[in-house]
Amino acid sequence: MKFTHTIKAAALVGIAGTVALMSGCAMSQSGDLNGMKGGGHEYLLTVTRPNQLHVIDTETNKIVRSCDVPGTFGQGTVEPSPDGRIAYVGTNKWEDVVGFDITNCDIVFSAKQSYDNVTVKSFVSLAVSRDGKELYTVQNPTRKLNDRYEVMEPQLAVYDTSAGLNAKPIRTFPVDRQITKIMAMDTGEVILAGNDVQAINPENGDIRILTLLQNWKRGDSWTQPDAFAMHTLGEQADEFILPYFTIKWNGDPGDMEKAEFWWGMSRVDLKTGEVEQGEILPFEFIVFNFITDPTDSNILYGAFNTLSKHDIREKKTLAVHNMEHTYYDLNMTQNRTIYVGGTSSDISIHDPDTLEKIGSIKLPGDQSTSAMRIAFLK
Repeated sequence: MKFTHTIKAAALVGIAGTVALMSGCAMSQSGDLNGMKGGGHEYLLTVTRPNQLHVIDTETNKIVRSCDVPGTFGQGTVEPSPDGRIAYVGTNKWEDVVGFDITNCDIVFSAKQSYDNVTVKSFVSLAVSRDGKELYTVQNPTRKLNDRYEVMEPQLAVYDTSAGLNAKPIRTFPVDRQITKIMAMDTGEVILAGNDVQAINPENGDIRILTLLQNWKRGDSWTQPDAFAMHTLGEQADEFILPYFTIKWNGDPGDMEKAEFWWGMSRVDLKTGEVEQGEILPFEFIVFNFITDPTDSNILYGAFNTLSKHDIREKKTLAVHNMEHTYYDLNMTQNRTIYVGGTSSDISIHDPDTLEKIGSIKLPGDQSTSAMRIAFLK
């Protein structure tokens, strides 16, 4: 009886999963958006504790729907598909990836990365190919043995996004340690942000350097840069952007009296692969993340305890707005509306010209370290 019952239960689970997957695929093919707007309409995606994905209409600044994410909250990593239809969420303490159809909250993709006695963690690193056919993660595996933990080599894992609810990697390639944010380019390569900024070919694993950071050759007059790779950003300007902090010694190394403190950035054009790197602003206050104005690549906005606006051609700060509390993350729409979030249970909305607050979105839980991404629903 128990054996028969187990078989029946397993069959029902399998059928349910198949129906859910077919439903998700059918919805995607039919073009039914369940009352949501297509044509590239912008939706803001974020995750809050205990573990929910929220889809926010940037026209009304209202939550359209909230999807329950299976597993324990991890970091709140979100990666939208190129057509804006699927939101891939890192969950279960950085071990699993779940893909949601944002028009109905159906789960259409699921990958459990840990297996047997191996625990696999992916920190921030989620990316989707520009054609939407492949999902990439950087896996950091550890094998649990009877008397010790064996730290294994990290790898880039490639998934087929049509693999359904029990997806397994179709290819894996060794990569360096300490890689977090990643992003796919039109070239087919995937940007890897670690000690240096690299690009990997996900077909054969070939890696090339895009720009050096920890290994740059600038002599003793500059300190090694401290790059902040916490959140993946750049879809509003079709770019990858990575801020860093460094010090220029104008006297002896360590002489703070003569030192210059600088914000810098590494920025990659996702269409061409062109790289821009250099110091952009004097360090005057902490910034967790920068984003680029989609209408002017010389204008950056930054957030932490303040929301700030900068002209990087002139290397000067144009405006600063004190925030009500600390915010880790920010993003903006094509019409330049700024959203500042992370940390707590609200998203603050700001005018891009004056930086004045023009609205707020209340969330049902705190974002903690969650990303805020823009999905362009087609």
